[in-house]
Amino acid sequence: MKNFLFLPVLCLIVFNNQLYSQNTLRDYGVKIGVMKTGKNNAITDVPGVKVGHKTLISGEDIRTGVTAIVPHEGNLFRKKVPAAIFVGNGFGKLAGYTQVKELGNIETPVILTNTMSVAAALDALITYTLAQEGNGTIGSVNGIVGETNDGGLNDIRARVVKPADVLEAIANAKSGIVEQGGVGAGTGTICFGFKGGIGTSSRVLPKSLGGYTVGVLVQTNYGGVLEVAGVPVGQMLNNYSYRNNIMQDADGSCMIVVITDAPLTSRNLERVAKRAFMGLAKSGGIASNGSGDYIIAMSVAKENLLDESSEFYLPKELQNDAVSPVFMATIEATEEALINSLVAAKTMKGYKGKVVEELPEEIIKRIAAGMNLGNHSVQIVP
Repeated sequence: MKNFLFLPVLCLIVFNNQLYSQNTLRDYGVKIGVMKTGKNNAITDVPGVKVGHKTLISGEDIRTGVTAIVPHEGNLFRKKVPAAIFVGNGFGKLAGYTQVKELGNIETPVILTNTMSVAAALDALITYTLAQEGNGTIGSVNGIVGETNDGGLNDIRARVVKPADVLEAIANAKSGIVEQGGVGAGTGTICFGFKGGIGTSSRVLPKSLGGYTVGVLVQTNYGGVLEVAGVPVGQMLNNYSYRNNIMQDADGSCMIVVITDAPLTSRNLERVAKRAFMGLAKSGGIASNGSGDYIIAMSVAKENLLDESSEFYLPKELQNDAVSPVFMATIEATEEALINSLVAAKTMKGYKGKVVEELPEEIIKRIAAGMNLGNHSVQIVP
């Protein structure tokens, strides 16, 4: 079948700080992987999971925010969540890692924000946890806060994120549709030279493989050579890292949060987290020296929540062979979430007049048209 040719795309740049209606890959007919998505194709398809944003846009220079992921509706400190963290590249400031590595659980919501706001987020998580009913005697809180550096579009040194903003994001957390693109912690991020942001996706295993749901949420701020459903878009558009021999052109970071209701403990959750890193690679990410790439994986299976008032912990765990479908679901959902963060984001003007353009909509439409024609040798002419 002959190649599907992409004509030049003229992009109209609109500088508007209002929230946009957003599309995802599947709205254009582009599907990644073979597994079925959940109802909302979001991390919130996992029962009990909620997501909240606080977006901070002010004047010409402030483009930042907070995203909160709440794993279940109960008291997280009293019903801790089995968890693991995989470090793809450690140039980052992920708070709370060592206790998760040591104990294999998470006891607070997971907060994503910018690099200079980790302390504010930790302060808020302490306040939030101490205020929960039943926590009147605790004297230690291990808050989990991840970050990427949004200093390209945001005056990051202004440190505008306050604990109150983080608490508001947690309070705003809800199930259902998750707002994506340049919102919350993704307000000022840049990915592959285009506007990045928050993205999400989910997969539901068939009943014969357990029927479990895997949900992924990402904060994208990294580089490499963009691929969309296997199409080397960055290369074809001549927009990729190191094209001008700039050494730090690929630096950035990516936070990936994976949640499943499959009954897993920290050992297998670490294995799941490693597979999410494979999804990052499929998007074209390279985990450069200056990139902080972290995957946080959790299981919210009710039978595995940790109640430390009991002397014994008797979790239920899938056999190792049965985890392979979860691996596959994780890779697919991660890849799609990463691309959704780009597709949903809009062109933004920010700090010192810097403009970062969105991934052109026409590109996604042409990829969809090529896929519908069964064409696997798509060409894009910038």
